[in-house]
Amino acid sequence: MAANAQGRSFPFQNGQDVALNFVRASKCRSRRGTRCCWIFLLGLFLVVAATSQGAVPSNARKVIIDTDPGTDDALAILLALNSPEIRVEALTIVAGNVTAAMGLENGLKITSLAGRCDLPVAKGAQGPLHGKLIIEPFWNGPNGMGGAELPASRCKADQRFGPDLIIELVHKYPHEITLIPVGPETNIALAVLKDPSIVPLVKGVVLMGGSISGGNVNGASEYNVFCDPEAADVVFNAGWPVTMVGLDVTEITLMKNEDVARLEQNAGPEANFAAAVARFQIGLYQGTGFGGGAIHDALAVGAAIDPSFLTTKAMRVDVETGGRFARGATIGNRHGTVDKVVLHGDQLESVGVKPVEPNVSVAVGIDSERFLKFFVSRLQGK
Repeated sequence: MAANAQGRSFPFQNGQDVALNFVRASKCRSRRGTRCCWIFLLGLFLVVAATSQGAVPSNARKVIIDTDPGTDDALAILLALNSPEIRVEALTIVAGNVTAAMGLENGLKITSLAGRCDLPVAKGAQGPLHGKLIIEPFWNGPNGMGGAELPASRCKADQRFGPDLIIELVHKYPHEITLIPVGPETNIALAVLKDPSIVPLVKGVVLMGGSISGGNVNGASEYNVFCDPEAADVVFNAGWPVTMVGLDVTEITLMKNEDVARLEQNAGPEANFAAAVARFQIGLYQGTGFGGGAIHDALAVGAAIDPSFLTTKAMRVDVETGGRFARGATIGNRHGTVDKVVLHGDQLESVGVKPVEPNVSVAVGIDSERFLKFFVSRLQGK
């Protein structure tokens, strides 16, 4: 595979050479061969045009990215759009890191940067199912992009409501779509609540959220789940395959300055933007005690592309929707059992254990070095 000046791959080494060789070898110079020649060259032009506009292989896995475009969301989206293994069918925007309005603007700027104005970008929920919206200017900068500026978008927003677009696409491609929520799960929950029939039609859900080892908003809760615990509870218990890519793996997969330096080599607009965002992440996280920048959401996209990055364990995971200190906590049952308790007289007695059915594949380990090399390689030169 060769690449054009923008770094996009062509399905042959040099389209111009192929055309010239065809002309030389054919009877195009004769009146009889003229029509054949023009048909071939028109087909060649269409293939090149389609490829340069971000066409992906027909066997690519279909995904919808549900996102609250802040810094790590931007990196996740660019990783997805530069990975031929998956075909992004839509971006649906949810309020979280930033407001839904700013998230829509950022999503359109990112797709414009990637030359993908063909991709539907639709605004969804503007707040959680219950309670007030919580946004994160500290962790994402005032523009949600860590201060990295992008030109005004050439793309236009899709006018459909994000959850409705999810429902529509799942019915259009039954058993083919993987949902990748990398923000609060409000849009996904709204889609399920409106049309539960989508659940058996979704291939799987790979989400960034949760933790079984403590939170980042407080001692118990991870931000995406904390923002809308009721929505997360719906998603975790809908009955579809769920992979939870949580803080247990994202906080040990940290970009360093040397990773960004590799990203900046021969960088085009996408790589330069990604590098600026990553440098913001590194500085921010190092200031809060980390050894590098956590790019949480990109790991969920990476896991959808190549599940072998992760080590997972099937667990029963419950979302705490109440509580004074632990609202939004994801509580993983690591042993797969609970005590069997019976009433004996005026007291309860534990008489053994009983199994609980797992509902989530929890990421408990990751090949961080391989993932970071993969991430950088996908954006280098773009």
